[in-house]
Amino acid sequence: MLYFLLYQILDINIFKYITFRSFYAFLTAFVISLILGPFIIRKLKEFHIKRGGYIREDTPDKHQDKKNTPSMGGLLIVSSLSITTLLWCRLDIFWIIIALTTLVVFALIGLLDDYRKLQDNKGLKAKHKFLLQIGTATLIALAIFYYPNFDPHLYFPIFKNIYINLGYLYIPFIVFIIVGTSNAVNLTDGLDGLAIGPTLVATSAYAYITYVVGNFMLANYLFVPHVDGAGELTVFLMAMLGAGFGFLWFNSFPAEMFMGDAGSLSIGAVLGVIAVITKQEILLALIGGIFVLETLSVITQVLYFKMTGGRRLFLMAPIHHHFELKGIPEPKIVVRVWIISIILAIIALSTLKIR
Repeated sequence: MLYFLLYQILDINIFKYITFRSFYAFLTAFVISLILGPFIIRKLKEFHIKRGGYIREDTPDKHQDKKNTPSMGGLLIVSSLSITTLLWCRLDIFWIIIALTTLVVFALIGLLDDYRKLQDNKGLKAKHKFLLQIGTATLIALAIFYYPNFDPHLYFPIFKNIYINLGYLYIPFIVFIIVGTSNAVNLTDGLDGLAIGPTLVATSAYAYITYVVGNFMLANYLFVPHVDGAGELTVFLMAMLGAGFGFLWFNSFPAEMFMGDAGSLSIGAVLGVIAVITKQEILLALIGGIFVLETLSVITQVLYFKMTGGRRLFLMAPIHHHFELKGIPEPKIVVRVWIISIILAIIALSTLKIR
């Protein structure tokens, strides 16, 4: 909106630059979050007091102390990011429309699940929730795949001349990335500030990646696929970074609100979409290594439980609850996860040069 008004109509040259709009998108989203935060917390508390709150069954007993903390705080991220996107991004870029649509639709799925949890403490049935995610991701995948000049090759980090043409198999691959990342972030959302930390790190990493792949000269210099228009996603991701920091302001220990499915499902799906658009899907497994670890801990726990007739590999899964039950304080677990996330992101970004 501001791009068309201030650059195309009023011809203020500085507004054409992605870097300038990215910085102010970050600040705008952060300020909006700080303004909306107390209002959303107040309204959600009123709602939760009426409904009695919701806390997951598969959590340590001490988490019952958090039962009156609002669990739909992801609305703060989604609303701040959406408003900022409309203000600072070029809405004529297809990738911005895809990212914003992904954010909103997955937020609605999460919101529905959060709302149902407040009614019956169960939420949507797993198969219904999964079908909604699969259906939405399939439509998004089709839109991306059939966009003119979309590259159906799967590229590998480090190796500049190794890639695979997936053809139509790219469609289910995109669905897997979107749904998998969405649920992985959701599983990580179990401690105050735990999920948003690695999300901020991953968002920062992909903000850099989108700028590189969207710039023809930089992409050629680093031997990564150039994606026309992807640079505009840098503005979107910087807005997401600002919204995330604004949410962390209220989600840091002791949390005044939780992300809930409305936040975790939507931002996870967005990260998956960004990874697909930038052709850096495999790198997402390293950048989002914490999300992968949390998911694998749940899968491993279930398989081990079934194979051994009821024995557990971890005290509780996801793995952050295992460390909690081992006696490690919650803030220490969270900060260590943040540190690991930063290290993984640095390693991942270094692979862009090692080609």
